Amino acid sequence: MQIMKKLVIWILTIESRLIIGKYKPFIVAITGSVGKTSTKDAIYCVLKNRERYARKSEKSMNSEIGLPLTIIGASNAWHSFSGWLRNIMLGAKMIINRVDYPNCLILEIGADHPGDIRKVARWLHPDIVVITRISKTPVHVEFFKSSEEVFEEKSALVSAVKNGGTLVLFADDEKVAALGDMVKRPKVSSEAMDVKVLTYGVDMPATARGENYTGSIQSGISFTLDLTGEKVPVSIHGVLGKVYLYSLLAAAAAGEVRNIPLADIVKSLNGYEAPRGRMNIIPGINGSMLIDDTYNSSPDAVMSALETLKELKSEVTSNAIKEDFGLVNLSNIPIGQVSHRKIAVLGDMMELGRFSTDEHRKIGKEVASIVNILITVGPRARMIAEEAIKSGMPADYVKCFNSSLDAAPYVASIASPGDIILVKGSQSPRLERVTKALLREPEKADKLLVRQEEEWGRRP
Repeated sequence: MQIMKKLVIWILTIESRLIIGKYKPFIVAITGSVGKTSTKDAIYCVLKNRERYARKSEKSMNSEIGLPLTIIGASNAWHSFSGWLRNIMLGAKMIINRVDYPNCLILEIGADHPGDIRKVARWLHPDIVVITRISKTPVHVEFFKSSEEVFEEKSALVSAVKNGGTLVLFADDEKVAALGDMVKRPKVSSEAMDVKVLTYGVDMPATARGENYTGSIQSGISFTLDLTGEKVPVSIHGVLGKVYLYSLLAAAAAGEVRNIPLADIVKSLNGYEAPRGRMNIIPGINGSMLIDDTYNSSPDAVMSALETLKELKSEVTSNAIKEDFGLVNLSNIPIGQVSHRKIAVLGDMMELGRFSTDEHRKIGKEVASIVNILITVGPRARMIAEEAIKSGMPADYVKCFNSSLDAAPYVASIASPGDIILVKGSQSPRLERVTKALLREPEKADKLLVRQEEEWGRRP
């Protein structure tokens, strides 16, 4: 089976290289540890109306198989031999014949193993390379020796940018911001490349800078975009978290590279639709509000989600519920019965290797001072619960479950008017099942939640 998989990947990769060589699309490539997918989607949102025909990586198709599938425009065939054969034939058709191919590709690039990005950098030469935040906390280290090795792997994409291309770097991380020096003072070549460097961030001076950020459970996020000195307001409904602020700033910088007028950039950003399972605000049962962040998880991402939860004010009152979010009218409920609780449902964080224990316990220390009720899912997440109790959280308000199927009915039973419920975990614990049990309109699960496809439904 592994031999067949490697053969398919090899064939699709060769086809992808030939397709790019034939059609020569403008390429934007994004990598990093935090916010790759939301950044990819935000850049697509800005560029799609400017380009004749733009295509982006679907969902998080950023692996050695996901990248060629995006370039070819094929879908994941899962375990279907005939499906993979059709994908190969589709790629061959594009090479033999001339088809209407995208003139712009927006590609998410991931690294599961050492060398993954370096292999891509040998043949993919983007016009724009975007580097998002690269975590200082070790992630994906089961196949890497250290977080430094992860950084080196991610930053390898910088060397792939075309001569005459542009780097867009996260300015608030000194190491990421310093990657611009790689093309100005290259280690291998004796000549510096002609590469433009733009930056984005909040805390440091940047080409695209965010100011006056606010987050609201009712209205989403808003901030002031400062793009090369011009300032305009931006508002995005239905999502929370600074990760989106950073993604939108990166997209504004990409728009600047393509000489898109600021008014058009802002119009596109205001129409941005967030990917599912990433800090989405969703109406919950019994007048609760959900923050669904169930796509994946890492220490930095959990800390960011908890920081967002901490900053939120309880806005749901007994006589003021926004119809926008489809909440039940609570005007007849006494104010004392509107709970205003903050509840966190946290699942296992995966791929942390030997750092797993320490990182789960760090989350436990942090969450203890933020939430009223903590529910954990999975064996690793029990360490979050243990540390939260050690840090002063009453044991009666901490519950542990082995699986999302066990946790879901309990969380549903305690959801009350005014509760804000954060659901966050890696893919393995499948915490979207918890969110689904909390949806005010469960019939909309296919549109609102991740991993609702039939293939996922068959998995444990």
